[in-house]
Amino acid sequence: MIKVEDGGIILEGREGVEFESGGVLNSACVEKDGIVHMFYRAVKKENFSTIGYCQIKDDKLIYRADKPLLVPEYDYESKGMEDPRITFFEGRYYMLYTAYDGKNALVAYATSLDLKTWEKKGVISPQMSYDRAEDIFRNNKLDRRYSLFERWYRFALGDDVKLWEKDAALFPKRINGKIAMIHRVLPGIQICFFDKFEDLDNKYWEKYLADLGNYIILDPQAKFESGYVGGGCVPIETSEGWLLIYHGVDIEGNQRIYQAGAMLLDKNNPLKIIGKTKQPLFLSKESWKKGPMGNVVVVFPTGAIIKQDVLYIYYGAGDRRIAYKKIGMKELISVLKSNLE
Repeated sequence: MIKVEDGGIILEGREGVEFESGGVLNSACVEKDGIVHMFYRAVKKENFSTIGYCQIKDDKLIYRADKPLLVPEYDYESKGMEDPRITFFEGRYYMLYTAYDGKNALVAYATSLDLKTWEKKGVISPQMSYDRAEDIFRNNKLDRRYSLFERWYRFALGDDVKLWEKDAALFPKRINGKIAMIHRVLPGIQICFFDKFEDLDNKYWEKYLADLGNYIILDPQAKFESGYVGGGCVPIETSEGWLLIYHGVDIEGNQRIYQAGAMLLDKNNPLKIIGKTKQPLFLSKESWKKGPMGNVVVVFPTGAIIKQDVLYIYYGAGDRRIAYKKIGMKELISVLKSNLE
């Protein structure tokens, strides 16, 4: 077991503040000049999400905006902007987020030079039906659950539902000359590589999906991730490789349990796992981590920073609050490497 220090809850929804009356969760975190800039998913009671903003210094909240920083403007995000991740890449901040229109979940992005003013750039994940996407990747000899999820989404949302995409984050530097992006086609975690964002059209995605099996980092393995896995925090470069904090979902009866895991990826080939947790980083037993429906227990990591060789992991707790944990980097990397089999 890895020694984990509990920081507790750092942010909750405010009573009487409409845009976050349903809770706050799943934040992107960027440290600049000693201040953690937190961009969080704020939910109204009608399950309508916007992006809120606050600042944290020395583990204390020092500023919080009274209005959302970003709100839906386009049809593809008409029912919410969810679960942002922010990467500083080539002199600019890139926010990748889930755009939800009430039926489809797609990955969109926005950019900023100063963390204050953001320019939306549109959808970058495949804009094709799940049925079409599954027809493309069916012959990849993938885990059978790839096809099972396609059938489930079509049953639940209709034959025209688009390929469900979430949990995307950019690596902070090019790898072998290419931009690299973590993303998630259920039930696994994949990486796509490209030269520029304009390349990410359906022609690109059709070619990519036809070879999907070669871009999978992780399909569910351990019990705590037996249902499915998804990207968590922005990958962090270390001397030993890329550290990726992710989430795994264990399904027990009618209950889904989300917990955090960690992987160490090869520096030059992040498709190669060189270390991985066999157990969740921390357990989700506290009652305040239970979701509004009661049958979902949620630890959902989306933000991570390093301060003085200590990893801070900020996570959505119970789809209502944001909490954090602290883990020593040396110990974490050592355990991950020792777990290599």
